[in-house]
Amino acid sequence: MDSPKPDRRSTLPLILAAAGKEAARRDLALLLFVVGLMAASLTMPGWAVYLVTVMLARGLVVLGLLLLWRTGLMSFGQALYYGIGAYAVGLTQKYLGLREAFSLLALGIVAAVLVAIALGFLLRQYRDIFFAMLSLAFSMILYGALVKSETLGSTDGFAVLTPHFLAWTPGTASAQYDLLLLCIAAVASGIYLVGRYLASPMGHLTTAIRDNEIRVEYLGFPVRRAIHVKYVLAAALSGAGGALVALAVGHIDPDMSYWTTSGEFVFVTILAGSGSVFAPFLGSAIFEILRTYATDYAPYSWQMVLGVSLLLLILFMPNGVWSLFRARRKAAAP
Repeated sequence: MDSPKPDRRSTLPLILAAAGKEAARRDLALLLFVVGLMAASLTMPGWAVYLVTVMLARGLVVLGLLLLWRTGLMSFGQALYYGIGAYAVGLTQKYLGLREAFSLLALGIVAAVLVAIALGFLLRQYRDIFFAMLSLAFSMILYGALVKSETLGSTDGFAVLTPHFLAWTPGTASAQYDLLLLCIAAVASGIYLVGRYLASPMGHLTTAIRDNEIRVEYLGFPVRRAIHVKYVLAAALSGAGGALVALAVGHIDPDMSYWTTSGEFVFVTILAGSGSVFAPFLGSAIFEILRTYATDYAPYSWQMVLGVSLLLLILFMPNGVWSLFRARRKAAAP
């Protein structure tokens, strides 16, 4: 006698309930993350405020790469949008005189999104190494344009002035703290939106496309459109990260779009793993701390220190640092 087939309608509430619990856990973790950062920022010295701001901003770029990596894609040119976000801030300040932080951040995101929409029509046609190398090529085109153009600052770049916050003009020390708060708000928004997106039907296509793109097409889902959307979202996060770094550092230059910058983002993505929307910020923190101490104690060989660290990570933690938390969670489960 054939065994009765399970009723899909009876399993749907269980799936929705599990998804709801996961979303609730993620939102609670996000709340604790934000509260912890804000509480810690009250006791941080100036150098730590600066370092955490840059770490969080660069983590936004890696969060965008996480979206692509889950889809089976890796961009070797994400510094393109990081640089676009930064230069949108710098050029707007220099030629239009706008210094309002919220407006500059929005302009950085919009500039990156507009370029990504245009380039996405081409890049969504390619996969694997072809996608990676095309993204790298576009990044190097921007780098070449920045280096050759005196209007864009050439090799030296130019300074970014201390921003205003609505109608308030802070001092230098206060501005760094206010930028950290703005960065925390941007990171919280990015984590929340990406988490919601990954929990949506379109977000669930990420791993499905990576595992079997042809089957997804046969099911009637537009794979190229889904990849295009993910590419634009990743660009928006990178543009936001570039804009925030420009405001925090107070200077922009063509190296922000160079291939080594893209390589650093790929390094952090591999270091962090793709297990959670919080992983990019953990990876970014580890990378910035490692690079800070490596350049301090081994100024002529710090790149080798980072390279050896990456090799050890791939050997012993191929799924990234976040896999330690997942393994611990599975071990604690009954």
